[in-house]
Amino acid sequence: MDKVEKFFEQAGRLVKRLERLLPRDTDEEIENGIAWRWRKNAGQGRLHVVTRFNPITLSDLLHIDRQKNTLVQNTRQFLAGLPANNALLWGPRGTGKSSLIKALLNDYADTGLRLVEVDRLDLTDLPDIVDRLDDNKSRFVIYCDDLTFDENDATYRALKTVLDGSVLDTPENILIYATSNRRHLIPEYQTDNLALQRVDGELHHAEAVEEKLSLSERFGLWLSFHPFNQDQYLEVTMHWLRVLGADLSETRGVREAALQWALLHGSRSGRSAYQFARDWVGRTTLSSENG
Repeated sequence: MDKVEKFFEQAGRLVKRLERLLPRDTDEEIENGIAWRWRKNAGQGRLHVVTRFNPITLSDLLHIDRQKNTLVQNTRQFLAGLPANNALLWGPRGTGKSSLIKALLNDYADTGLRLVEVDRLDLTDLPDIVDRLDDNKSRFVIYCDDLTFDENDATYRALKTVLDGSVLDTPENILIYATSNRRHLIPEYQTDNLALQRVDGELHHAEAVEEKLSLSERFGLWLSFHPFNQDQYLEVTMHWLRVLGADLSETRGVREAALQWALLHGSRSGRSAYQFARDWVGRTTLSSENG
């Protein structure tokens, strides 16, 4: 064997060793799950299969029927291969935004819905993620939770490009569902409007304002969420108490405790109701077992 052949043989063995150190092929991973998280290791992005799921279903989500029905309809269109819109779910914390997207996955995974969760700081990888999901038979919702950008944060430009700003069209098997506490995603200040002009009766915003509005406007659906009133909060609380197996033969004390919990936590929300129910069931069960 001459030196050239020996060199290529050694190089081939080295390549095979390096290939064994690389992450598994993403397409193979996609076939083995229904949900993934995009994570980076040593600067290399990879889809990690999610194996433990929040069991919440659409029937668990009370008093958000308008938002639920709209997003379900949009998702069903998407799964049927029909035109559908990217969606922005916005409103105060704990009002059901993230729970609605998780419940969609649980209810529609059997009909082909798949989900990829991407952290805000990894949005610069969105073009790579889209390329990896393209040409796959499944239909993917890219899920971005708690999407809020700082004034000098440039990562939102990557999201703008994927939503509607590139010469490359986003594949038809991909939608983006995002949640945020803000409707416009980027803080707005009074000084932003100082340069507002009136031209022939029309208002023209300053460039800073236009830039901040442009990202939200790329979502075809805007779904707003709001805190519950007292009766709605108590109804949601009772629902979770039943789900968790609480003894509801006497509800007056439970209602008073639930209202006190909401007051102390400063929120009459679905999250607060669920947290109270867990606390109540845990405490009362432990107390009864200890006699």
